[in-house]
Amino acid sequence: MTFKTFLRHLREGAKSVFRNGWMSVASITSIVVSLFILGVFTLLVMNVNSLADKADSEVQISTYLNLNVDKEMAEKISKEIKAMPEVKSLEFVSKEEGMKDLSESLGEEGAELLEGFDGKDQNPLPDAIIVEVIEPTTVPFVADKISALNDKHPEEPIMRVKYGEGTVETLFKITRTVRNIGFVFVAGLGLMSMFLISNTIRVTILARRREIGIMKLVGATNNFIRWPFFVEGALIGVVGSLITVAILFFGYDRLHAAIQDDITLSQSLIPLGDMWLLLGGLILLLGMLIGIWGSTMSIRKFLKV
Repeated sequence: MTFKTFLRHLREGAKSVFRNGWMSVASITSIVVSLFILGVFTLLVMNVNSLADKADSEVQISTYLNLNVDKEMAEKISKEIKAMPEVKSLEFVSKEEGMKDLSESLGEEGAELLEGFDGKDQNPLPDAIIVEVIEPTTVPFVADKISALNDKHPEEPIMRVKYGEGTVETLFKITRTVRNIGFVFVAGLGLMSMFLISNTIRVTILARRREIGIMKLVGATNNFIRWPFFVEGALIGVVGSLITVAILFFGYDRLHAAIQDDITLSQSLIPLGDMWLLLGGLILLLGMLIGIWGSTMSIRKFLKV
């Protein structure tokens, strides 16, 4: 195919979009409606997955040391935990810091109950090591590894390891189920959108079967006939996708602005700037591919004249 022929196909494809008027509008509207629904549920799934990731990442392991553990042993245990490949970071919380945090959390009235326990010898709280892991699902495994450190030291410096056993496993199971359901739902909706849009484009081309038949009878090759429809489908898909992206992102931005005063809700939503390129690109690519695919599949049987 020469460059001149390619330009001819582009020109004819663009003309066909305007020449077919309401049929093109119907195809574009079908794309906008279908991709908008798909986009809304994709945004919903992305935000739900983001919340699930945040919930997973907030799972920590609290390691409490025995009251008779000295500073040297505490530092040694901290280094051994930090050396574990699964550990992302850790924070050593001394018994004094723990008492201070407890006093602040109880408020003025509750703090009166702790009077007399703020001295070093009277403090009943143990030193603690708060551990954050790289992969949240490894929390139970890492907790077992930390508990096993007692076997290396005759003093058995670790009193207990706490991470919400039972609750954490349930949380991971729920978040994994939410992700899987979201993926399946979006994939199914995407397939449904493809068939809906391609059928609308098929009706558009069906109305022009006579034109295709005449072109075949005067000697036009299949590729010569196919390319303008190929371009037309791509243009319809791109226009529909751009309209969808504009509506979707404008609505999402307005929603984000409307809940800006509610810190909890506003922080729960993924900022538009963090995902506009990925989601917008996917919708644009999907719309264009659906337009091309619908035109290509629809025209095949009319080329056999």
